[in-house]
Amino acid sequence: MKKPHITPTNSETKMKENDFIVSKTDEKGSITYCNEIFMSMAGYREQELLQKNHNIIRHPDMPRIAFKLAWDLISSGKEFFGFVKNLKKDGGYYWVFANITPDYNERGKIIGYTSIRRKPSQSAIDTITPIYKELVRLEQRGGMEASGKYLFDFLDTKKVTYDELIISLQGAS
Repeated sequence: MKKPHITPTNSETKMKENDFIVSKTDEKGSITYCNEIFMSMAGYREQELLQKNHNIIRHPDMPRIAFKLAWDLISSGKEFFGFVKNLKKDGGYYWVFANITPDYNERGKIIGYTSIRRKPSQSAIDTITPIYKELVRLEQRGGMEASGKYLFDFLDTKKVTYDELIISLQGAS
């Protein structure tokens, strides 16, 4: 099924300090569970989200390399932390600090993923926004190869891993 076309606006909704957005997907990214806060923040009813790919809320300001990195990590059994700008049904947006972990069956096979999102620090959003803008610009010109090179060169110059950067940004409230 095709993702609905939504025209983004500049209307931001901020998560509450103690809110947690929770969703589960199957191994291909189709939503199998979403909590009330997820539905409220995204502006969708449960039946509009269940069995839809999680990219239904992907904002065009998000670089594709961020999702490639997430999928590479979680499909190999590792967890992912990151900042994500999500698109609401009404065109608005909201930022989250996401943690995605694989779910396993009794034989140790990945059968899906659980994502828990909470309010990101404003300083993290202020720092990550221009980086994402540059990654998106590079992807439009040279694809994910160009944005990936930029991201890993950026991490090299800062002498940090991706995880170290993300965790330090969230902690720098």
